[in-house]
Amino acid sequence: SESATEQRVREIPVEAKRGVIYDRNGRELAVSVSSESVYAIPAEIRNVEETAAKLAAILALDTDQLEQKLRRRQAFAWIKRKVDSETALAVKKLNLPGIGLTQEGRRYYPHDNLAAHVLGFTGIDSQGLDGVELTFDDYLKGRPGSIVIEYDARGREIPYATHRFIPPEEGHSIYLTIDIVIQQIVERELERTLKETQAKAVTIVALNPQTGEILALANKPDYNPNNFIDYSPKLWRNIAVSNAYEPGSTFKIITAAAAMAEGIVRLEDRFFDPGAFEVQGRHIHCWRHGGHGSQSFVEVVQNSCNVGFVNIGLRLGRDGFYDYLDKFGFGRPTGIDLPGEAKGIVIKHDQVKPINIATMAMGQSIAVTPIQLVSAVAAVANDGVLYRPQIVREIRDKNGRILREFQPDVINHVLSPKTAHQLKGVLEKVVEKGTGRNAFIEGFRVAGKTGTA
Repeated sequence: SESATEQRVREIPVEAKRGVIYDRNGRELAVSVSSESVYAIPAEIRNVEETAAKLAAILALDTDQLEQKLRRRQAFAWIKRKVDSETALAVKKLNLPGIGLTQEGRRYYPHDNLAAHVLGFTGIDSQGLDGVELTFDDYLKGRPGSIVIEYDARGREIPYATHRFIPPEEGHSIYLTIDIVIQQIVERELERTLKETQAKAVTIVALNPQTGEILALANKPDYNPNNFIDYSPKLWRNIAVSNAYEPGSTFKIITAAAAMAEGIVRLEDRFFDPGAFEVQGRHIHCWRHGGHGSQSFVEVVQNSCNVGFVNIGLRLGRDGFYDYLDKFGFGRPTGIDLPGEAKGIVIKHDQVKPINIATMAMGQSIAVTPIQLVSAVAAVANDGVLYRPQIVREIRDKNGRILREFQPDVINHVLSPKTAHQLKGVLEKVVEKGTGRNAFIEGFRVAGKTGTA
């Protein structure tokens, strides 16, 4: 019975339309457009050599290989998927027995390179291969359908026979937390910075500290997901979540937060920097030749003084320092819904020596990902509440009904609001009159920390 069915029934797959990816305000970032795919039903082909020769010429395929494919004993075979409209028309005009066309969806990214590392890309079967396309593939891909047609012994379609159309189910749509306008500004600035600094790579992550929502995330150099295969796989890598690096002086925010929270240091405490400090026989130098001399804790942060931070780190000690590394989420993934997230590199607690604490206090001997650092600093901005960084706001079906909504996800309360408020004041001084003066904007309160590693 099965054998008889196989001989007379042909099942032609019908691909489901993939869901749309929107920005937070409903602007399209990834859509599916219709394209034609060429297929063969070998049992119906009358002249294999002639069919292979004619098709190979139009589809730019190897004639011999195509001929072999058409001679195989199989009910159905793809010849070429997702061809352009001119090619599809040329195949249709040939009107070759056993050769047909079916509609499939092809992924199209209307803004080309914009948000490439967030969106990712899809394969020939419209399956997600990277970015949000991969992590939310189960929601986006839908369910394929098919056309079932019955043929007679001579390969002619039998009218009124078991013709069945099993409709495909359209994929769901994803609304990101990304704001396309902020994303465009970020990418423009990255292009400029890449040219001016001749850096190997540059990254910006813009995150709302009150919710953990990512408003923009971009790396340069990047790629165009419409033709990702033309780019080196190295450029597909989302370095904002996949690369760990020594944060350098930007990490002093975490050291300062831990010291202030534990009451080990007060704003008016004074430190003396002679230019170098010895720990376990190693001299740690301040970036300023001759040191900063006598300064308050606020000035230590303002001047990004290495010697001051080494002292603070040693006062905290191994247990105190590691307690806050853990609270702020270092050494483990943030849980962002993007593939390939690294956890960073933190020396094991039981292997740490005083020299390691001294260097970690100023952002060396530890590796963090950009997304980890952004999340940790956002917790300071958000009165000590650490959120999981989020890239998706909601998932909707084709009728616009919300299937899943992503609420802000609190990971930890790392600082008291009072400590966070004090630290913000200190970091404001860094921008006002310290190493971060380039970030000063008249009429705005800007807090931050520079790093040169």
